[in-house]
Amino acid sequence: MPELAEAAKNAKAWACYDCGKCTATCPIARAGSNYSPRRHVLATNLGQRDELLQNGTLFSCLTCSLCDRRCPAEVGYTELVQKLREISFKEGVEPECPHGGALQSVMRMMARGTQQQDRMGWVTNDLKIEAKKGEVFYWTGCTMYYDAFFPDFKVTTLNGTRAAVRLMNKLGTTPVVSAEERCCGHDLLWNGDKKSFEQLAKHNVKLVADSGAEVLVTSCAECLRTWKVDYEPYFDGKMPNILHITEYLESRLPEMKFKKNEPSRVTFQDPCRMGRHLGIYEAPRNAIQALPGVELAEMRHTKAAAMCCAGGTWSNCDRFAKKLQVDRLTEARATGAEVLVTACPKCQVHFRCTMKDPNIGDEISIELRDVAELVDDALE
Repeated sequence: MPELAEAAKNAKAWACYDCGKCTATCPIARAGSNYSPRRHVLATNLGQRDELLQNGTLFSCLTCSLCDRRCPAEVGYTELVQKLREISFKEGVEPECPHGGALQSVMRMMARGTQQQDRMGWVTNDLKIEAKKGEVFYWTGCTMYYDAFFPDFKVTTLNGTRAAVRLMNKLGTTPVVSAEERCCGHDLLWNGDKKSFEQLAKHNVKLVADSGAEVLVTSCAECLRTWKVDYEPYFDGKMPNILHITEYLESRLPEMKFKKNEPSRVTFQDPCRMGRHLGIYEAPRNAIQALPGVELAEMRHTKAAAMCCAGGTWSNCDRFAKKLQVDRLTEARATGAEVLVTACPKCQVHFRCTMKDPNIGDEISIELRDVAELVDDALE
């Protein structure tokens, strides 16, 4: 009970008007699920621990923060969900993770630090990197694992990773890319495993601090949120300047020389962590719109109203999530764009999975590319 009272206080759940706007806004609820954020807030305020932990809906939340943006009482529902899942994990209640929970197992192995990783196999001869020390640290995230886990979906998130390093090289930067990097722990944190998350956080913060880097760049929106927000308590000294690759590129656009390209139309997927969680909307658009011949066509729901890719924590891969993905890909196709540009590898994984559906794949298929790939290809 004290834990629920503290969670309610920190998330301002007590301020709830009981208006139901959160449930009316929730993408999962609108997709037809019986999921209701309002019921969770009410149960928290009433101290109904069993109702929260046993009704089976706690892990349905996408943590996309759309309800947070629209709540008239400014209840922090996303923060509340994170805390409730932590309480749930302590009670032994976990989500039924897709793919046999393999990704979660790998993350926990990295947290323990007992296994030796081969993290550098993706580095090609044309890429210049530093192993230990440098002013800029490039955080790769788990793209090498995604490509290995999902070959059937033709996942190629490492193309964006390589393109990011190649772009930094072209701009005169040789970033640190460490073989000792481990998962940022984003998914473990959002699924309630705070202990494993903290093990990863402490290791990673020390790794970057020891490198002497003043700037950390990442291509993953979830890693970006983790470093900027969730890692802050683990720093002893000054945090590095933490940037998404598009923010790094935005500041260097005047230095870039682009070649003439054939006219093309693209559309952009706003990742929830980068958009609603951190408020970063213009940097990726500025990078795309700087490319000669490239037209950015916005989808119907964009920026703060953008639709989630519906699978950020590997905990809610169900028919409702698939419906959201189909709807989003349909929106992308409706713009007339030839390419759907992403700024988070997770978005690519989930969209590629949905496009593989033999019943509707032809109707929703669209080329997927990381924004760094697009910029890299446009440079002279």
